[in-house]
Amino acid sequence: MKDNPSRNRISVGRSFYSPNYRAGDDLHHGLAAYRGFQQSLRPTSQGLTLCLDYSVLAFRKPLPVLEFLKEHVQGFNGVNDVTKLRQKVIGALKGLKVRVTHRVTKQKYTVSGLTTKNARGISFTFDDPDGINPPTEINLVGYFMDKWGKNIVNKDIPCLDLSKNNRPNYVPMEFCVLVEGQRYPKEQLDRDAGVFLKNLSLAPSHERKDTIYEMVHANDGPCGDVMKNFEIGVDKNMTRVAGRVIGAPDLKLGSPSVVKVDKDKCQWNLVGKSLVEGKSIERWALIDFTYGDRFPLRVDPFINNLRSRCRNLGMSMDEPLWYHSADMREFSSISRIEGLLSGVVKEAMRIKSGKLQLIVCVMTRKDPGYKYLKFVSETKIGVITQCCLSMPSNKGQDQYFANLCIKINAKLGGSNVELSGRLPHFEGKEHVMFIGADVNHPGSKDSSCPSIAAVVGTVNWPAANRYAARVCPQDNRKEKILNYGAMCSDLVNTYARINRVRPSKIVVFRDGVSEGQFDMVLNEELIDLRRAIYNGDYKPTITLVVAIKRHQTRLFLQNARDGGASGNVPPGTVVDTTIVHPFEFDFYLCSHYGGLGTSKPTHYYVLWDENYFTSDSLQKLIHHMCFTFARCTKPVSLVPPVYYADLVAYRGRLFQEVAMELQSRESSSSSSSSAAAAAAAAASFDQSFYTLHPELQNIMFFV
Repeated sequence: MKDNPSRNRISVGRSFYSPNYRAGDDLHHGLAAYRGFQQSLRPTSQGLTLCLDYSVLAFRKPLPVLEFLKEHVQGFNGVNDVTKLRQKVIGALKGLKVRVTHRVTKQKYTVSGLTTKNARGISFTFDDPDGINPPTEINLVGYFMDKWGKNIVNKDIPCLDLSKNNRPNYVPMEFCVLVEGQRYPKEQLDRDAGVFLKNLSLAPSHERKDTIYEMVHANDGPCGDVMKNFEIGVDKNMTRVAGRVIGAPDLKLGSPSVVKVDKDKCQWNLVGKSLVEGKSIERWALIDFTYGDRFPLRVDPFINNLRSRCRNLGMSMDEPLWYHSADMREFSSISRIEGLLSGVVKEAMRIKSGKLQLIVCVMTRKDPGYKYLKFVSETKIGVITQCCLSMPSNKGQDQYFANLCIKINAKLGGSNVELSGRLPHFEGKEHVMFIGADVNHPGSKDSSCPSIAAVVGTVNWPAANRYAARVCPQDNRKEKILNYGAMCSDLVNTYARINRVRPSKIVVFRDGVSEGQFDMVLNEELIDLRRAIYNGDYKPTITLVVAIKRHQTRLFLQNARDGGASGNVPPGTVVDTTIVHPFEFDFYLCSHYGGLGTSKPTHYYVLWDENYFTSDSLQKLIHHMCFTFARCTKPVSLVPPVYYADLVAYRGRLFQEVAMELQSRESSSSSSSSAAAAAAAAASFDQSFYTLHPELQNIMFFV
């Protein structure tokens, strides 16, 4: 089924893209957005099923190299700029594939750089293939004229170095064209192009449905001649499935005590309401990083707005003990940030005894030095930080300050929202613990940095909305969590210390694994978990559920009137027949309201169940848990333990970047650059860089 699209389209992994981009999809700078689809085959209750979804990627246009440089490299206006902008040209072309036009060949070459000499000055030793004439020194310009009948026009610029395996191969740029289908990382797109690409990918449900239908029926789609020759038939109409909608739970806030959510979007607002448990903030400081900026923070209104909103939500907040004015240059190094934060903590303690509870940091913009701030505050000083931007802070909107307050309250160990009743399936007196696990991997071309494993676990019952986190580096791109048992055992012991009782039941949610890794999760990670926490008579019952977001299954309403304004399936939609596995325990649940694009359900797969869940009870449990996410006032798309584990793993990635920078600075002064890089990568495996300050280990610093 891949044969037809792979012959006619650009193939990238499981996805296939049109070889041409639409006129309106030009991203400029030598880039364009290409539309296509990703496909997979799945065994389901109705037999083998083709899953196909619409996809958009940014590619470099297949332009002649000099034309590409004109579009892509800032300041490049023509061939005379090649030498002047040499490093930028190398940066834009190195690693890209090109084909040549001076001779007929289908071969593709990889650019390794530019020649040190210009075309006019390049010569090489030519060996007669017949061995009749002795080797002669020949000029590149003369060789191209004699051998290929091509006159090199741009003789005074370097050539592309296409050498491979120590065999020199220098080709003038005018004879090189970029190969089609060379992906451009979306992270490197400028803001406008990034927004445009995102909007293209967020097609409304009716548009996405029509596009998928067109691609299945297209001549270059999955249903080609080879498939027909094997007598494989495909029903090109979408599968009709029966979906159910799980009702939203009643929620508990501080005042009023019971809140019913909005019927369509399942959202609730905090106007005139207070949090379940608002923390008192008696010792806090404000660092204003906007000094010297065009739009500095309006300090007094900001403090008044923040305190007022906290008070309305049931959080008492005193005046800040210390205010410090600084500028964004403080983020330029970790030593400056550490000195600044340490100084603020000391000044605050001089004014009032007791450690600071919170430092609010107002920044003019997002800055790479953010990772220094979080690393220092969370591993060295042990004080919660809350960052925000000056522009929205100065606007003083109530919703913005409410969002700040609920994040601060969650970080300090408060409770924002709880379910009015008990969690489904767990109405008894026994304690239940929820664990979430995820692994964050480095970029695809990075083969030396560690992957970051994160495990979170609830520490309260029956609300089950406060979590402790553990983070650990492990082997590069290793999906199995190597210290899984030890991390989970630590969390279970933490639960026991806080609640004076160990949990009788444990529900584990695992993120980031594909179906091919289920065996590893079941027969390695689960066994590691049981060995670590089983102790004498203590053997809690365990349920293991995998949450999968990376799949091609989309749900569309047969009748648009059944959905909201966006045309998506309503929150709580669950499908557990027809398109699920023929005999295993899995289901699709869309727990969130899709306001943008097309909602993507989460695919939950139960690998192990000692708590005897029925389909209904587990689906209802997960959907209700999605309402307890601390950062917002609506249900989220992913069960919170997994969501939090993802946030913790990302925080661990920031710590790893800091560790590498610290080590590379130490090593670069005493060794070569390659040795320094290797030492930095090795240092980032040191667990001490990821060990949280004792004050923060069992609170939700990561939200």
